[in-house]
Amino acid sequence: MEQPVPAGARWQAVQARDRSADGAFVYAVRSTGIYCRPSCPSRKPRREQVVFFPLPEAAEQQGFRECRRCRPRAARLRDPRIETVARVCREIDSRIDGDPAADVENEARLTLSALASRAQMSTHQLDRAFRSAMGITPRQYADARRMRRLKSRLKEGDDVTTALYEAGFGSSSRLYERAPSHLGMTPAVYRNGGAGMQIHYTITNSPLGRLLVGATERGISALYLGQSDAALRAALRKEYPRADLLLDGPGHRNRDRGSLGDWVEMILAHLRGQEPHLDLPTDVQATAFQRRVWEELRKIPYGATRTYSEVARAIGRPAAIRAVARACATNPVSVVVPCHRVVREDGNLAGYRWGIERKRTLLENESALAHSKAGKA
Repeated sequence: MEQPVPAGARWQAVQARDRSADGAFVYAVRSTGIYCRPSCPSRKPRREQVVFFPLPEAAEQQGFRECRRCRPRAARLRDPRIETVARVCREIDSRIDGDPAADVENEARLTLSALASRAQMSTHQLDRAFRSAMGITPRQYADARRMRRLKSRLKEGDDVTTALYEAGFGSSSRLYERAPSHLGMTPAVYRNGGAGMQIHYTITNSPLGRLLVGATERGISALYLGQSDAALRAALRKEYPRADLLLDGPGHRNRDRGSLGDWVEMILAHLRGQEPHLDLPTDVQATAFQRRVWEELRKIPYGATRTYSEVARAIGRPAAIRAVARACATNPVSVVVPCHRVVREDGNLAGYRWGIERKRTLLENESALAHSKAGKA
């Protein structure tokens, strides 16, 4: 496999609209949600808005759309192994988008051993190449592809039974096993854009300002920090536009809030330094890549930090540093998933949705408490 083009060289190629770099990578722009060839004649983006990917399928896995102007999928990939990964992705796509009645046959043909055999690679070689290029395994890619097809069918108005078979799920049990982690809600609720989904939320004072915590019966769906209650409510509404958002008043704290009240108290205790190990269930929508990043963040010990590159290496995708940063930035349950514990290579604090000062305060408080407990041990 060719050595990946360094980020600095990739950015120079984009700036120069270098045609010779086409096929070596694609770049995606966060503000537009579109990915392009290095030579794309479209308006040049700002550096902080750009994320690089080794192949178009990796960009699409992260939710970006192909540029209709430069058509990056048509560019010939230069690295033979990356081209093999792209072919495997296309085979998985075609199987899942094909005849639903052939699901059993497709399942057999989508095993790692079957895919590796047709790619003329060992299972280890294919798994390693796929993880390096895509950040996930072929099985995870297939699951995510089915779920994207399911979401599309549900949005188009299919009933759940029709949509699950169209997406290649052989039974409803297989779908519902995956639904909470992939959709953050049941398929029927997702079909209606979250309509009927109930999120109980409360806003209270915390050591870091006003704190909004929202949750379903499965787990926490939102944890926001700010100064304005109105801004926090607006953020929750934007995240869940058609859900029933139910504000729990203080007078109903013990009777009506159920787990929410307990979870809020644990979060507040954590922010006060009284509950270092915060292990709460979450109920959020996420891509396969986001889930891998967020799971890794929850492994960072209290009082410690990791760099974006360390997290990228830990999930088996060392070149995906900016994609890791994007997953941190889109984390809807801050503190529970401690994205504040990820810092830049030089130790400086990068952007934080709820403000750099809050990030600094969180890290300083955690570090002080961790050292204090270590000294007493």
